[in-house]
Amino acid sequence: MRHSTKLGSVALAGALALALASCAGGGGGAGDGETAEPETGLELRMLIGSSGDAETQAVQAAADAWGEETGNTVQVVAASDLNQELAQGFAGDQAPDVFYMGWDQFQTYANDGFLEPYAGDLPNAGDFYPALVDTFSFDGEFVCAPKDFSTLGLVINTQLWEAAGLTDDDVPTTWEELQTVAETLTEGDVVGLSMGAEYARVGTFMQQAGGGLMDGETVTANSPENLEALEYVQGLLSSGALQWPADLGAGWGGEAFGNQRAAMVIEGPWINGALENDFPDVEFQVAELPAGPAGQGTFTFSNCWGIPEGQDTAETAQSLVEFLTSDEQQLAFSDAFGVIPSTQSAAATYAETYPENEAFVAGADYAESPVAFAGAADVVTEFNNAITTLDGADAQAVLDQLQTQLEAAYEASQG
Repeated sequence: MRHSTKLGSVALAGALALALASCAGGGGGAGDGETAEPETGLELRMLIGSSGDAETQAVQAAADAWGEETGNTVQVVAASDLNQELAQGFAGDQAPDVFYMGWDQFQTYANDGFLEPYAGDLPNAGDFYPALVDTFSFDGEFVCAPKDFSTLGLVINTQLWEAAGLTDDDVPTTWEELQTVAETLTEGDVVGLSMGAEYARVGTFMQQAGGGLMDGETVTANSPENLEALEYVQGLLSSGALQWPADLGAGWGGEAFGNQRAAMVIEGPWINGALENDFPDVEFQVAELPAGPAGQGTFTFSNCWGIPEGQDTAETAQSLVEFLTSDEQQLAFSDAFGVIPSTQSAAATYAETYPENEAFVAGADYAESPVAFAGAADVVTEFNNAITTLDGADAQAVLDQLQTQLEAAYEASQG
């Protein structure tokens, strides 16, 4: 099953956001530098957004193991729509005791005071990847522990690669090399490169050019660096070396790759399971994304383990999260459903165990999170629409419109 990273698809509905705003929590809970001590005989409810049965079963098994150690029980609920069900739970004063909190929704919940700021008190707080700590920090405080992460890499069809006369020495490390091999691989009904027509893919080129949508508290969408990135992507499109998945009859990059309509795609580690399940005969390797004028860049996507602020079960829930984020348990999750551990020590073991995913792990050293302040998702959805028609468009005009809309959304988020 595909893990979607389209920002627009995960925005809270307006009515639910208003409901959330009217029911902010309060109170204490675990914290103050002390390791949480679980009570016994409690039944916790955990709400997750699962990629499938393998993930649900693995999380339930881990929760059961913790329960056996502590004398508690955990009911794991796989939401059909995590954002909606989580918002309804808070609005109805029935928030789960522990839940998946997406990187794109974190700032909204933290700003409204819904999240217990416990993560800095965990024994392994210093071992989480700095980029993930930044993602789940609010007002300088590390709030909730990242449960795992993914980055984007360049996935290469090795059969098509070799058929085009390319070798390991040709794996692209620069924009120029990427364009060269993409053009070389484009032949007949096969395009050299494909990726989702969305900010969550195109934005990596902005990073590689030294740009981005935000610089601290300043919106920088229409910067010269971002223009250079969009014009580079436009060049790939106009040459025919890049096509969007929809143009290849596919719903996402992994499908275009599996159907061998695209020789290379920019995707995350979730593509491994999709190819194994749906296209087991396709052979591939993964490389880090090529560097642009300013160096390497990729996005990191993650969830954290959220705990409601002031919940009576907060200390016990923190004990559960401490168990779930241990290296041993994170590696068990990796084995069960393919995620990359959020701690640097466990991720290093993961890279050794799964060398085919080493490039995804390496990307964590320079990865950044996509823009995710409250209200940004709607603006990004509009930008995604513009990306679908980027070929032949006025790139500066596209960025100027994004600048205006993002500035307005950011100003509103600060009010």
